Order: sequence, then C-alpha cells, then structure tokens
Amino acid sequence: MSEGDGSDDDWFESALDDEDGDAEPADGDDTSSSAFDSDAAGTVAADTDPFGDDSDDGQSEHGADGSPFDDSGDNPFSSGESGAADATAGSAPDDGGGLFDDDFATAFESAGSGGGDDSGFEEEFESDIPRVDIGIEGLDQMIQGGIPKRHLIVTIGSAGTGKTTFGLQFLHHGLQNGENAVFLTLEQSHEAILDTAGDRGWGFEEYEEQGQLAIVDLDPVEMANSLDNIRGELPALIEKFDADRLVLDSVSLLEMMYDDQSRRRTEVFDFTRSLKEAGVTTMLVSEANENNPFASRHGIIEYLTDAVFILQYVRAETRETRLAVEIQKIRNANHSRETKPYEITNDGISVYQQANIF
Repeated sequence: MSEGDGSDDDWFESALDDEDGDAEPADGDDTSSSAFDSDAAGTVAADTDPFGDDSDDGQSEHGADGSPFDDSGDNPFSSGESGAADATAGSAPDDGGGLFDDDFATAFESAGSGGGDDSGFEEEFESDIPRVDIGIEGLDQMIQGGIPKRHLIVTIGSAGTGKTTFGLQFLHHGLQNGENAVFLTLEQSHEAILDTAGDRGWGFEEYEEQGQLAIVDLDPVEMANSLDNIRGELPALIEKFDADRLVLDSVSLLEMMYDDQSRRRTEVFDFTRSLKEAGVTTMLVSEANENNPFASRHGIIEYLTDAVFILQYVRAETRETRLAVEIQKIRNANHSRETKPYEITNDGISVYQQANIF
C-alpha cells in the first residue's frame, strides 16, 4: 500500500466502514476504490514452488490410511462408517466393548471441565519465549507454558466439530485480557459471527464499539483475485490496528480458488509468510481431508504452520459418537500427545483432560 493511498482506498478499512453503516451493501455493489478491483495475481512460475509437484494432496505423516493407531484392534475409526456424523447421535446399547476406559459421563463428573491441575508434565517449565493461552479450558493444560506468541496455528476438522467456535473462543480469550483481535471470515456474514458470539455471551458487539475487535467478511473469489494486494498490505494494517490475535475462517475456501496445485501451494505459502511477518498470533481454520481426518483438505497448510490442532469424531459400534481433540504439533513447546474428549456447550468448547478415550 503506497503512502499516498487514502483511507478510503484501503480494503481493510473499507470493509470496516461498510460494517458501521445501518444497512449492508447490496450484492454486486461497485467499490471502485477497493483493492478487490485489481486484476488477479499472475500465475507463479513452477520453479518458485517451495513444495515441488511430487506429493499427493491430503497425504499426511500418518500414512495413506489416515490412522495414527496400530492394528491392535482398538482403532475407533475401523468401524467402516463414512461421512460426518452428528456429534449428538443417539447412544447404542452397551455390549461391554468400551471405547472409553471409564464411563464417559462418570469420567466427566470426576474430572470436571478442564480436568483440574494435573497437567502430566513432570519438569518445571522455564522459557524466555513470550507465550499465550488458547483460552479453552482443559486444552491449555495440555500445553506446557502456552503457545509461543506470533505462532501460526491451524485448526483442522470436519463439519460440525466446532472449528469456528474454536477460533472465536481463541479471540474472546484475548479480548478479555485487553488484546486487540481481527476475525476474517470467508464463509459467514458479519452479523452471523456476532450472533454466534452473542449466543455464548461473549459480547463481540461491545468489543467492536470499543475498537478492540474488527470483523471483516470477505468474498473468497475477490480475496483470491486481490491476494497480492492483501498480502502486501496485511502486515501494515495489522500493525495499524495493533492486533494481537487474528483468525481466518477458512483457509480451505482460499485454497479452493486455485485449480493448479503448484500455484495453490505457492499462493498459500506466500500468504502464510505475510502473516508471520505481521507479527500477530494467527489461527487458521481448515476443513479436514474427506479421506483422512488428520490432514487438511489439500494437505498443505499443516506443513506451513507452527501448531496443528485436530478436531475429530470418534465412533464405536457400542458407544455414541464423541468429539475428540489431538495436538499434532507445536513448535517450541511441550504438549500432551493424548487424544482427549471435548464438548461444545453454550459457553463454548471444554476439553476433558482427565477423561480417557482409548
């Protein structure tokens, strides 16, 4: 963004100004001063691709079958069911084959939300790296000391696992502690995000009025066409807003705008690099690969980020479907590698750290 550009030429501030009005702009309105009117970014040459062309989409470190578990017969994903199931599916009769070590309700009752103070870390934690909490009780106890500031995080999950709630709760925790936050949505409207947060009593409207929070809804096609401009301007805009936390929901829609695999990888790589340069702690939301719940839709973003959280369904023939979270990696941090159950309630997401699944 050049020094001579006025504030009305700024895609970020223009989006915020539109939200301050009493009515939303009609579809197809011509905003000639917006960065979205720029021509689409040219195709990046294949030799700039940092990944190469020899890897298959959706492949992860767990292997082609998508399972990190051995063949001992305890794999909860071996039931043969496919597709996303409702997290509130009815319970099947208990035939004695337990997916959970203890009865699920009993484990919740004894553990309590967040699982108490037993973190499972034996050594006292010391670090000079500034760190932040996610803001999800139980999950924060699984990360020794917290996630390093300015890390790039991705939350991967299939439909109904609470990915958007995960991101909003991450922002809400920062807002409660006086931080500034930005929510970029490619899927929902500004009003829908406010409604979702309002249902949980998080008061995003008040944070917006106080200048602590910016919610920007962008069209994924326009964002892809103007990605060069946005990528160049984003660090300066984040610095101007003094943002501490940022969420993009979802990076999968941005990836889908590029049919060419090589260009998709290069564009996403350059975009994540601009977020790192902005110096803000960022959470990206990604759809899971339909054949592998432990990988993102295109198998790219998890290799470009510093921390990966997997939200998944756990199914068994003798138990109702449950939700579980796994920390796949966090650079520069010790963390639990156990898979733990969680619930989505009116207050947000709660991870039951002391409840066992397998």
